[in-house]
Amino acid sequence: MEIANKKSILEMAMGGIAEVVDREVDRVICNVMDPSTKATAKRKIVLTMVFEPDEYRERLDMDVQAKATLAPVTPIKTTLCITKGRGGELLMAEMMPQVPGQIDMDGGESPEPAIAKVGRMTY
Repeated sequence: MEIANKKSILEMAMGGIAEVVDREVDRVICNVMDPSTKATAKRKIVLTMVFEPDEYRERLDMDVQAKATLAPVTPIKTTLCITKGRGGELLMAEMMPQVPGQIDMDGGESPEPAIAKVGRMTY
């Protein structure tokens, strides 16, 4: 028996399955192009198809999900110095590559470090 309009199962649900897969492919490509992720990290898409027949084996419900596993964002690293403020509070200051206020070779001034108050000394 020849079927005139034979299609892939991925074309079922009026193209909805292919649409779901395409959306996950878009997420993968965006993740690949994100400079804050490792370029060579592997990404994957898992397509889960669940088939549930009725008791007469005449009808079949199908649920389809596509799930992408993306590369994580590369951690941002910095070095902090812990110090005590005049009022006894603990401070964290970001270490800078140059002394704050120092003029670099291009004539730019090295910025002041970011400082965060974290609490009071209790020991």
